[in-house]
Amino acid sequence: MANWDWQVFCKNTIDGEVVSSCFGSGGDITYLDWMLSAWGWTVSVSLLSLAVALVFGSLMGILRTTPSRSLVFLGNAWTELFRNIPLLVQIMLWYHVLPALIPALKDVPSFLLVVAALGLFTSARISEQVRAGIQSLPRGQRMAAQAIGFTLPQTYRYVLLPMAFRIIIPPLTSESMNIVKNSSVAFAVSISELTLFALQAQEETSRGIEIYLGVTALYFITAFAINRVLHFIEQRVQVPGLIAAGGK
Repeated sequence: MANWDWQVFCKNTIDGEVVSSCFGSGGDITYLDWMLSAWGWTVSVSLLSLAVALVFGSLMGILRTTPSRSLVFLGNAWTELFRNIPLLVQIMLWYHVLPALIPALKDVPSFLLVVAALGLFTSARISEQVRAGIQSLPRGQRMAAQAIGFTLPQTYRYVLLPMAFRIIIPPLTSESMNIVKNSSVAFAVSISELTLFALQAQEETSRGIEIYLGVTALYFITAFAINRVLHFIEQRVQVPGLIAAGGK
């Protein structure tokens, strides 16, 4: 049987003494304080990266369904670029290479560089989902919009996108959960998120089982919460008779 010591989370990170409330005071920090702070960084990186991914992924997905060959090429090039380079490599490029090429990036916090890398990496996947969502719609919808005098931007804004986004919520849910898990690579550039906390805390306390189980629970809670929120939205906006792009 494993010798569990859940009091490790109530210990002071300075002297290792157990704090009765499990929360530090007067400048002292317990491992629970540290883990919750790291959880906040993980959630922040994930949500901001998701916002970046949705903006750029949606834009590139739209470009890939336009009649313009040059815009389709641009969207395809963006998607292929960001989805064919490993995420960790992209983070290192943003952190080490681009600041050397673009001096202004040297003043940008590493947190935002990670958000940019993770957001753009995920945007390539969302681009595929948006493209598939738009192309899964009956062609008659685009033709009907143009027949009543809508311009191309109006056709996308009022006809195609509202329908497409409603039917791609399931794959967007999976992608949103993935972005939480992918945020763990931020430890590589010393962002104090959950994975970095786990690595450092288990080294200091030698209680790897408890530390990693605690971190695993927080990752699960975060991803599951996103799943439930998007499932709730899906149930409210789903289109009768249509299924998610890429679904069965």
